Amino acid sequence: MLARNADPIVAIATAPGRGAVGIVRVSGRALGPLIDALCGRPLRPREATYLAFRDAAGQPVDHGLAIRFPAPHSFTGEDVLELQAHGGPVVLQLLVARCLEAAGEAIDPRAPEAHRLPGLRVAEPGEFSRRAFLNGKIDLAQAEAIADLIDASTEAAARSASRSLAGAFSQEIHALREALIHLRMLVEATLDFPEEDIDFLQQADAAGQLAALAARLGGVRARARQGALLREGIRVVIAGQPNAGKSSLLNALAGAELAIVSAVAGTTRDVVSQTIQIQGVPLHVADTAGLRESADEIERIGVERAWRQIGDADAVLFLHDLTRAAEPAWRAADADIAARLPEGVPVLDVWNKLDAAPDATAFAASLADPAANADAVVAPARDSTATSTGIAISAKTGQGIDTLRRRLLELAGWQAMPEGLYLARERHVHALGRVATHLDIATGVLAARQPALDLLAEELRLAQNALNEITGEFGADELLGVIFSRFCIGK
Repeated sequence: MLARNADPIVAIATAPGRGAVGIVRVSGRALGPLIDALCGRPLRPREATYLAFRDAAGQPVDHGLAIRFPAPHSFTGEDVLELQAHGGPVVLQLLVARCLEAAGEAIDPRAPEAHRLPGLRVAEPGEFSRRAFLNGKIDLAQAEAIADLIDASTEAAARSASRSLAGAFSQEIHALREALIHLRMLVEATLDFPEEDIDFLQQADAAGQLAALAARLGGVRARARQGALLREGIRVVIAGQPNAGKSSLLNALAGAELAIVSAVAGTTRDVVSQTIQIQGVPLHVADTAGLRESADEIERIGVERAWRQIGDADAVLFLHDLTRAAEPAWRAADADIAARLPEGVPVLDVWNKLDAAPDATAFAASLADPAANADAVVAPARDSTATSTGIAISAKTGQGIDTLRRRLLELAGWQAMPEGLYLARERHVHALGRVATHLDIATGVLAARQPALDLLAEELRLAQNALNEITGEFGADELLGVIFSRFCIGK
């Protein structure tokens, strides 16, 4: 790994396909011979120079801008050469091939020492960002933010990823880490000098420092959970009997005709998915086949897929048909579906076709205040308490859809925060959770009449290790490999 990290690397740094401009990026040490071979002259640092990119015979491959970023003032911390050419895939591939060819020429052992270049190779996925991390230009959380910024599916996610890339999240982690190190220092001092008459921990208010650290951690965890939700979004499945209006609801939420709507039961045979956003939060909504027993093999497969989607969902919209809510067979089928819904998955009862249902006004009022309108309430499929959490809508007219969107965000745990969010990943949330666990144990140890200081020191050390994993100051090589392998080649 160390040997490969020393190799010069080259890759196309722009997206595949045709475009006005494409970039080929080279990073390594001592790129002077390569620059001479490609550009025919030296380049001034950080100054764009328009020239011809030449092949081995001195003929132009293309004309464009060449920029040299000398180490350590570059993205990777190494010497970097960027060639901005026309964005055709063939042109860019020719430039990459020319870079590799020029490096091969420079390796010729008969060439003068000044014109030799270590073997250039094509970069692996994420290798430019990995080198920036290894050379101390960014930490691991910032490196992940690069990929998150590229993959952002909403404006809010892009802005939050940009804050993480600028170091907002890392600064929070470093502040926690510094406070934790200071607390560890006090505990270690007490362990190292037990014969001293001075109680370091009591004098320095170690208990107060630990409480303040835990409180600050709570705020960081809350923002990280919101950031992870903003990045990952939530998987919402619309479930219910045939003809309850599931496809119409998907279309209403998306604001487009995505799914076929028909009065024929069983029209939806497969899962139809669409990603929408509510207040910048991505929602991956899936419309599924109507849940019922069927002799039709294709429909039966669709129902099986629907149940698999429900099992993997973060939330389920259980859709009821108000126009048939009084029918015993329909209510019994709803109850059977409710009994099969997996435990632990939040379920929101949605009563559709409010525009066509009798006594719609009274029913909508009953959902807002069940006690005041007990006679008008149609009991939900699961239990009587669920009625107050239901929503009455009309997917056809759009009535109640805005309320449903707000309730979906509440169901996902989204809370709009006054300060700017930073994007976070599930691994960050889990690491912060481990920090909280170790601090809770440390608080209990410190509160004892005779604290076991060695145990306290160990819990604080484990808490610091979990924080270090977030920024990469401590972490396994396997973790780095997994993270950077998911990047695109040119990053």
